[in-house]
Amino acid sequence: MLIGPTLGRYFAWRFARTILGVFVTVFALVYTLDFVELLRRAGDTQGASAGLMAQLALYRTPAVAESVLPFAILFGSMTALLQLSRKLELVVARAAGISAWQFLQPGAFVALAIGVIAIGAYNPLSAALKQRSSEIEAKIFAKATKAGTGKDFWIRQRSIDGQAILRAETAIEGTTTLAGVSAFLFDDSGVFTAQIEAARAILHDGWWELQDVRVLTKDSPPESHDSYLIASTLDLSQLRQRFTPPESVPFWQLPETIARHERAGLDATRYRLRYDVLLATPLLYLAMVLVAATVSLRFFRFGGVGKLVLGGVAAGFVLYVARQVMEGLGASGMVAPTVAAWFPAVVGSLLGTLTLLYQEDG
Repeated sequence: MLIGPTLGRYFAWRFARTILGVFVTVFALVYTLDFVELLRRAGDTQGASAGLMAQLALYRTPAVAESVLPFAILFGSMTALLQLSRKLELVVARAAGISAWQFLQPGAFVALAIGVIAIGAYNPLSAALKQRSSEIEAKIFAKATKAGTGKDFWIRQRSIDGQAILRAETAIEGTTTLAGVSAFLFDDSGVFTAQIEAARAILHDGWWELQDVRVLTKDSPPESHDSYLIASTLDLSQLRQRFTPPESVPFWQLPETIARHERAGLDATRYRLRYDVLLATPLLYLAMVLVAATVSLRFFRFGGVGKLVLGGVAAGFVLYVARQVMEGLGASGMVAPTVAAWFPAVVGSLLGTLTLLYQEDG
């Protein structure tokens, strides 16, 4: 039986308000911490103004906040139910003959709606902003000595020009562009011939284009060039796959990305897993509402609410850890991507439903 429209809208508004409040709080906290860290990295770097760092932090934050959205659903739902219980509104609803399953319908609807919006609108926006932030970081920090993150990218290739080893400080996601590049060139016998320092390196079909170049050799003084070409046999799709994590591909582009990689004979497991994980997002959010309900429906006058809330937080973290473990198994090929993506959401929903059935219906 469905809940009445007036009461349903009221409960839905309470759920939506608390969930949004938790998410905005987490978003602001992540933004502040990232902004401070970017200011520390910038230091005296030329062009790294406080305004630009604030913009960069704003571009980076949505992708991070997306990963904590399930906890915003959990904590927001717990807060909404506890407030309704503390104000005896749930008592009045029960006295009017409304069951727990009925007054949970608005919360379930809000969670499913947020899940649909998250994968259809928020995810593409956060992915686009994340790619834009990587471009800005490459321009600002590529030449800065303080920019090193310990995550340099290394590429080794063999071509008609001999052998080459490329090291890059930054890879711009979704492209074949590297920034902060050092190239070490060797002839066919493995003898070192030159070192090239470049601001950027762009892989084309059959060659690297290095820009803003400084060439150092053993037998001649350093030379500067606007551009420098190096032959390459690397595949564009393989390089783009290596430097573009699945989290940076918008939801609507994932099917095309999966098909393109499969046509090229590349492993698309990580992208297929990411697609299934996003599809399972609404059900995962629903599971978080059910978990919140199992620990938030106890009346305040009965006591023991604090322990139940801690139990709900622990249950949410266990569900999150299970999701991460299953994703790791799916990415490694030990578990099918579909099973790895849907297992936590399905099990969490079933366990939450079972617990509520035991609590409400004996």
